[in-house]
Amino acid sequence: MKLNELDFSEIGSWPKAAKAVFIGFICLVVAAVFYYVEISGNLSTLFAEQKKEEELKHTFEGKQRLAANLEAYRAQMLQLEATFSQFLKQLPTEDETAGLLDDINFVGTASGLDFRVIQWQQPQEKEFYIELPIDIEVIGDYHQLGTFVSDVAALPRIVTLHNFDIKATDNGKLIMKLQAKTYRYKEDGNAKKKKG
Repeated sequence: MKLNELDFSEIGSWPKAAKAVFIGFICLVVAAVFYYVEISGNLSTLFAEQKKEEELKHTFEGKQRLAANLEAYRAQMLQLEATFSQFLKQLPTEDETAGLLDDINFVGTASGLDFRVIQWQQPQEKEFYIELPIDIEVIGDYHQLGTFVSDVAALPRIVTLHNFDIKATDNGKLIMKLQAKTYRYKEDGNAKKKKG
């Protein structure tokens, strides 16, 4: 029987080879329709979920590493808090700033210097601290100036020295102008409430 002699109304009488080819063709059509309707639409979702799974695996691995070292991080955090607290103690409080001026004055006179100027300037607010500049002008010899700078650096409170200007006088002495800066921690409202 030839292909053009096959009649769809008499499929039951077709030869076995023709039936097999027809059934195979129908299966291919059904498979193609099923793929197009059910699978192809979900493939992009599948790929997106696989990518998300990889990202979640990386996130999990990172968090797992952090969790494995949690005790070490806690110990390090405690150490950092202790160091920060120690540095905060080196910053003068509002009540101690006048005493700091006295300390600088004492260090200068103990070094043999004569003060021409020592006065506070306007505080400069920064993000986490307040900068408290002090203008200083002293007269003395080279060694006295060196001793003064060294002794100010050794004060228990943090004091930094800036903008040095040294000039000689007619009588062999030196005039040193500089700006000393100390810092005060700027507490936010929450920290003040906790203290009070």
